[in-house]
Amino acid sequence: MRELMNLNVDNLILQALKEDITSEDITTNSVMPEYQLGEVNLICKQDGVIAGLDVFKRVFELLDRNMTFDMKAKDGDQVKNGQLLGTITGDIRVLLEGERTALNYLQRMSGIATYTHSIAVLLEGSKTKLLDTRKTTPNMRVFEKYAVKVGGGYNHRFNLSDGILLKDNHIGAAGSVAKAVHMAQEYAPFVRKIEVECENLDMVKEAVDAGADIIMLDNMDKDTMKEAIRIIDGRAKTECSGNVTKENVANLIDIGVDYISSGALTHSAPILDLSLKNLHPVTD
Repeated sequence: MRELMNLNVDNLILQALKEDITSEDITTNSVMPEYQLGEVNLICKQDGVIAGLDVFKRVFELLDRNMTFDMKAKDGDQVKNGQLLGTITGDIRVLLEGERTALNYLQRMSGIATYTHSIAVLLEGSKTKLLDTRKTTPNMRVFEKYAVKVGGGYNHRFNLSDGILLKDNHIGAAGSVAKAVHMAQEYAPFVRKIEVECENLDMVKEAVDAGADIIMLDNMDKDTMKEAIRIIDGRAKTECSGNVTKENVANLIDIGVDYISSGALTHSAPILDLSLKNLHPVTD
């Protein structure tokens, strides 16, 4: 995670800090005009799965590289209400300035990991893997997709450059499923897999006959998906998609699809309640 942050996300974190501090933290500067060493506790206020501790720490490090951390948990740990997750020590002004941005990342990422875990455990013992989607918060995708992995899910394509997914409008632009697949085969490097979103069995037949690598069964009922899998007969990987949530995923397990994708993992997961408490000065 450290290498990923240094290469990709420091600039995103800095943007978030600049959003919150345009010139100064006027509240903090009014009550703490000079340096004072202090420490504060990171407390869990809700059961869940923690994710994003390195991002949380990086917020403070970008404000002051002299901050120190005594963490009692690591990403992927199941945490409990009231649990002490760590203590942060450094300039009290930095602790106050970075608090909200750091918690925003940690609460959001931990909420996604917690919600993902609650669905992933329902798929344990089956061949089906749980995938996220591109339905992410702008400028938060790297954090949110990481949180899905921490929670036990898998990442679908990261962005539009990462893979080919021919959806209804791509098919409409090309003229047919078969034309869209053939055009993608001609254009894309051979190492790229081609996935086709299919809304009915006719589209499934056309896609698999055209040589699609993955067939997405989009918003189909259970019986239709079972028939689609019979038609595909192992000639392509299968993905179930469309309004998949924790409440209905159990009904999809016995269909036998390779993947189930859920936009809810990132767009509907509630935050995990976390707090920085007991801030106090420390004498050297």
